Amino acid sequence: MDRADIVDQAFRQRLASGDLPAGQPATGPLSDTQAVAIFRAQCLSRNLDRRSRKMQAEGQGYYTIGSSGHEGMAAVAAALRPDDMAFLHYRDGAFQCMRSQQVPGVTPAWDMLLSFATAMDDPTSGGRHKVLGSRPLLIPPQTSTIASHLPKAVGAAYSIGLAKRHPPEHQVLRDDSLVMCSFGDASANHSTAQGAFNTAAWTAYQSTPLPLLFVCEDNGIGISTRTPRGWVAASFRQCRGLKYFAADGLDLYDTYRVALEAADYTRRLRKPAFLHLSLVRLYGHAGSDLQQAYLPKQVFEGWEGDDPLLHSARLLIQRGILSADDVLTIYQKTEDQCARVAAEVVTRPRLQTAEQVMASLIPPPRACAPSNGPSEEARHAAFGSDHKQLSTPQTMNKLINWALTDLMLEHDEIVMMGEDVGAKGGVYGVTQKMIDRFGPDRMIDTLLDEQSILGLAIGMAHNGFVPIPEIQFLAYLHNAEDQLRGEAATLPFFSQGQFTNPMVIRIAGLGYQRGFGGHFHNDNSLAVLRDIPGLIIACPSRGDDAAMMMRECVRLAREEQRVVVMVEPIALYPMRDLMEEKDGGWMTTYPAPDRRIALSEVGVTGEGPLAILTYGNGRYLSTQAAHDLAAQGIETRVIDLRWIAPLPIKEALAALEGAQKVLIVDECRSTGSLSEALMTMLQEQTTLPHARLAAEDSFIATGPAYAATLPSRASIAEAARKLWSGS
Repeated sequence: MDRADIVDQAFRQRLASGDLPAGQPATGPLSDTQAVAIFRAQCLSRNLDRRSRKMQAEGQGYYTIGSSGHEGMAAVAAALRPDDMAFLHYRDGAFQCMRSQQVPGVTPAWDMLLSFATAMDDPTSGGRHKVLGSRPLLIPPQTSTIASHLPKAVGAAYSIGLAKRHPPEHQVLRDDSLVMCSFGDASANHSTAQGAFNTAAWTAYQSTPLPLLFVCEDNGIGISTRTPRGWVAASFRQCRGLKYFAADGLDLYDTYRVALEAADYTRRLRKPAFLHLSLVRLYGHAGSDLQQAYLPKQVFEGWEGDDPLLHSARLLIQRGILSADDVLTIYQKTEDQCARVAAEVVTRPRLQTAEQVMASLIPPPRACAPSNGPSEEARHAAFGSDHKQLSTPQTMNKLINWALTDLMLEHDEIVMMGEDVGAKGGVYGVTQKMIDRFGPDRMIDTLLDEQSILGLAIGMAHNGFVPIPEIQFLAYLHNAEDQLRGEAATLPFFSQGQFTNPMVIRIAGLGYQRGFGGHFHNDNSLAVLRDIPGLIIACPSRGDDAAMMMRECVRLAREEQRVVVMVEPIALYPMRDLMEEKDGGWMTTYPAPDRRIALSEVGVTGEGPLAILTYGNGRYLSTQAAHDLAAQGIETRVIDLRWIAPLPIKEALAALEGAQKVLIVDECRSTGSLSEALMTMLQEQTTLPHARLAAEDSFIATGPAYAATLPSRASIAEAARKLWSGS
């Protein structure tokens, strides 16, 4: 028999015989009405689990991770307000069922079974995944939340205090709200979780408001690996900066009482707390998991003997609120309801086409208040001594700084964060003086943890801010790439655009740094970013382009709710000269604040029949090579793609009109580089002879050989001559 059926039969038999588990008497502030409401939510969650397992067995349900054994989370939901944002563990069906009772018009059985059946009518994901989540319930959907949601929960909690001081236009959370995030005992050991705990404690230690409630649902096991007894308590009881609370998650009265205390502490003092619940896991990890294959029978039978519903029945009966018959009636009615609803939802249409699946990859645009830009008086005050230099040629790092300054003057909801962005002004001076212009609230010096930096940004975007986080070096992104792939980019996809986290991530990257580098500080691969559906990637090559593209990036985030990454070529930050020393050929003046380069707009220099298709440092080097080629009678046009994703195919092809041959110059490694896509584009959509020059499949060395594996001015000219003279 399915263990779910065994547990169901045991519940009915033990209830009828009065064989209920021992436990403490019901005490605490929970009213009779609330207690019954919590029990109803627990029964609904249990029977949703049972029904989803049957649907899966019949081929009508998919990817079932159940909540059975974790019904105590219904009491946590009852202790919170429905306007407290909740990032849920995947075993928190009972939490969502209980919160559904707090918000009029929500139909939990219907909504959740639609999701379990992957029906297109699913109001949250539209049939894309079995998720817990709901816009009316303020529960952003999660998929496999193995701690990856904790950093953004920290960010969302941080945003509440900041929004009180700087209210964003699209604010979501109330000033006295808190944020709750839940996770399992095994996930608490994940490096992502540990980073979030540390960030929360680090923030609280500095007396910065952070109304965040961590809830650890400790069932003693992670898939098949047992958690050492007492480990969670030993790890967190003395954690500085996190107030520790513990409750018996099998006891709805104790859970409600302690959760209420923890929520009051967090809401009143604006400090993070850690609520540790002792629970059990029923049925195994997921629908296909047979725990009898790796656990002694007495272990999981012991958990089944501690069924939370039996504990709730005991407490309600002992308190004289319900009789055993009343308990069974509630339980049976929820089973009947789930059976009726399941029979209907499996008849609903499911996604069939690529277009249907991809419809929510791109979030919907949102209405934003119009802005006329900052006044000249405000600009003069902010720029200070820089104001006199606005009309003189400058390097890229300076022009990005000025563009960010204008944007932050114009849009109060923009906040920058990252290691060293404030007092130091960034490793390369891009954010110099900005902390003096906008203060530490909007120029946040973070701790050294890329997951926490991006999590802070994602969470703040949940509350209406437009964050601009900085990752110091492209190679450092690998420490946190799942925050982009698994959290930021998937949120609109799994919520049909109901939840979004728009932002502009600035990353200093690519190669060609002299004297300082090696593979950690020179990383010439964009594959990890290009692999993320829906992500926009910008890569400027000159200061004026960088300023105008940054304005477009912010517009895309602010108005179209997109997640945008601007990869800023480190070697071009300070670049002044083009052809010879002190010619100043790569510096430009600051473009007027109303000028921007639109998404997919490419840049073209020259009209020659030999086209060089490139981006980033490639444009700089190709411009040099074009000068050398012209001296040999070979006229070129240099096409700067500017936008790496989505690839501007239509615009690139238009720029190639009249060209006779095409050389692709790609500073990234040959394997997995943009040049592969460009070669495919040319092969499929043109008849033009073409070739590519890309970097070697190698890491970058420090020292004189810093550029040995990369395209150079000379190698570009040589490849162009070879292509031009070939048949």
